[in-house]
Amino acid sequence: MMRRLFLALAVIVTFGLSWSAPSLAAQLDVAAAIAAVQAKGDSLVAEYDPAQKMPTMRGFSSLYFEQFDGDLENTIGAADSALKSQLEAGFAQVIGQIRKGGTSAEVQASWQSLRDGLDKVPERIGGGGALATFIQSFLILVREGFEAMLVVTALLAYLRRSGAAEKTVVVYQGVGLAVLASLGMAWGMSTLFSMSGAGREAMEGGTMLLASAVLFYCSYWLFAKREAARWQSYVQGQVDQALSGGRLYALGFAAFLAVFREGAETVLFYQALAAGAPGQMPALLGGLALAVVALAALYVAMRVLSIRLPLRLFFSVTAALLYYMAISFAGNGVVEMQNGHVLSVTPLAGWPSLSWLGFYPTVEGVLAQAILVVPLVPWLVWRGLVARKVNPA
Repeated sequence: MMRRLFLALAVIVTFGLSWSAPSLAAQLDVAAAIAAVQAKGDSLVAEYDPAQKMPTMRGFSSLYFEQFDGDLENTIGAADSALKSQLEAGFAQVIGQIRKGGTSAEVQASWQSLRDGLDKVPERIGGGGALATFIQSFLILVREGFEAMLVVTALLAYLRRSGAAEKTVVVYQGVGLAVLASLGMAWGMSTLFSMSGAGREAMEGGTMLLASAVLFYCSYWLFAKREAARWQSYVQGQVDQALSGGRLYALGFAAFLAVFREGAETVLFYQALAAGAPGQMPALLGGLALAVVALAALYVAMRVLSIRLPLRLFFSVTAALLYYMAISFAGNGVVEMQNGHVLSVTPLAGWPSLSWLGFYPTVEGVLAQAILVVPLVPWLVWRGLVARKVNPA
């Protein structure tokens, strides 16, 4: 069954490339596009007046949606997804500083940080011919597909180890629906919604935040079952009841959201890669094929490992993985919602950005992730007290 997922990933990209074929001839001059963004930003910052902030704020919003969002953003994401997220957060920071009426020095500092990130783009993308295209094509699918596969394989392994292997069909149904939804979303984002950047950002952010909530719920549920005694009791009398209810659909919905979040973005990244490497389609498809093989091998390895791990360790690792992804999705979702003007931006000066954790220094992002992290603190304290009682010094 799982091999269908890998084939579906290839189908998503192939269809995405086929319907966008007429537009692939227009190669984006990345260096020129970045220079234009920087020049416009420099001009806006130079004209900024805290007492008359609206023209500058509208100018940066226009700069983001009309010059950065779209082909340039997707081209950057195809080469370096972390840099793309960093730049998105940078735009939100600048706009947030302007919206709150920050001083010229504060706005200049935020813009300079974003400008430094934009300086990295040409070297991260670069040329290199067929080999570079092959490597980038391979890395796109491995990077995007692996994240979705982690969620799907964790959920499938859970059902198998719970004695409900026949119910894995719900997870596969979620994956199948996500593949179809990804195709529709990618088509819509490249055609119907090409003039609605803010709406697209808000939709992507909403999907990430919803995925974060579902993954957090699933991680808590799995973690609660890690104690052997609780698990045995659960298996003996409650598996069918629990899995036939809302929890079963929560697992399928989690698989849907994980694949859906990555699917449409993957198509857009491949479209950008194809547009930036005309005449390199064989190398692109070769990298795609090798990535499918690599993901299949990783899936087999993860499945064997999940079967052999002790039950307590298996549930702890699986719950921790889903919990980490929930936190990361929450942070990235807030950035998308901020760029879509759904959430405000309140920058936290001096705080670092951690793209691997989806952590970007704004009050809104910190609060969203804190909602997931704070409940863990009392539990850790309680566990520490219990451990000290059981094993006094």
